[in-house]
Amino acid sequence: MRSVNTACREEDLLLYAVTDRSWLGGHTLYEQAERALKGGVTFVQLREKTLDEAAFLEEAKEIQKLCARYGVPFVINDNVEIAAAVNADGVHVGQSDMEALDVRRKLGPDKIIGVSAQTVEQALKAQEHGADYLGVGAVFPTGSKADAVEVSHETVKSICEAVDIPVIAIGGITKENVKELAGCGICGIAVISAVFAQEDIESAARELRERTEEMLRES
Repeated sequence: MRSVNTACREEDLLLYAVTDRSWLGGHTLYEQAERALKGGVTFVQLREKTLDEAAFLEEAKEIQKLCARYGVPFVINDNVEIAAAVNADGVHVGQSDMEALDVRRKLGPDKIIGVSAQTVEQALKAQEHGADYLGVGAVFPTGSKADAVEVSHETVKSICEAVDIPVIAIGGITKENVKELAGCGICGIAVISAVFAQEDIESAARELRERTEEMLRES
């Protein structure tokens, strides 16, 4: 059964920012996240692959407070324990991570659960097991994730038509190519480098949000 959680709204998934400390350049992740929020990102996922658990926990608490101040949902990538410890809005898991059904049992009915999917079969299974939204991709070639599998726009459309939960596209999306996603059925996009690798994060987020809104109007 799909979740009855109403905390995850389609409009919140418009511009979904996934953090990455690869481009800090002397700034803190908190500072970069705040610039992205000022620019209009509507959802934040904290993704950490290198921090130890104690540092990750402290960072999660800080970014959570920041997102709450801006009224933006905050989820943790993969780490269900950290998400539970800080009472995050939810968690996002990949196909090789904890099964959505198990995540739901751990976090309860009121938390947001996002699941990565590359096929209609994966998407339907995630929905059945309680996912609130799907992240589908990579829709373009990307360097942000070494093991990313490219997903055709036709497959993205098929997934959107097959499920009842919101779908966002992820992977290699930029302000230059986002309009190519028009008509796929998605409700938003998830980005990493298109925001956090930019010199002016706030302006980059603002322009990307505007172009995403234009793309959705054309869909």
